[in-house]
Amino acid sequence: MIYVTRREVFSSSHRLFNPKYNEEENNLIFGKCNNFNGHGHNYILEVVVAGDINPDTGYVIDLKMLKTIIIENVIKKVDHKNLNMDVDFLSGIIPTAENIAVGIWDQLKDKIPSGNLYAIKLYETENNYVEYKGE
Repeated sequence: MIYVTRREVFSSSHRLFNPKYNEEENNLIFGKCNNFNGHGHNYILEVVVAGDINPDTGYVIDLKMLKTIIIENVIKKVDHKNLNMDVDFLSGIIPTAENIAVGIWDQLKDKIPSGNLYAIKLYETENNYVEYKGE
């Protein structure tokens, strides 16, 4: 099994809060990430596809094709957007790194033409990242 990874970057803003909670509860749970006007991150996204090498091409997946799939289905939807307000696949979801990674998986899972989507790794900061490997 070979694992192929494509890295993309995007910048987005968000606010972490739960409308079920009052302001005090939101501040206790989410701290400064509950800032009313939001805050931003320069995210690093890694999409990992696993599979066997095609003997005719030498590829698991053509990385140019994977780049296009990621840009069309994820980056154009999230880059320079407010994740709470502008991103349809995050509507009604608290945009934590965990939830964003699951949302990105859902955007890509049926779009990979060769190999299988294996993992989504999303770096929110230099020190914090999540990894999701599907249901």
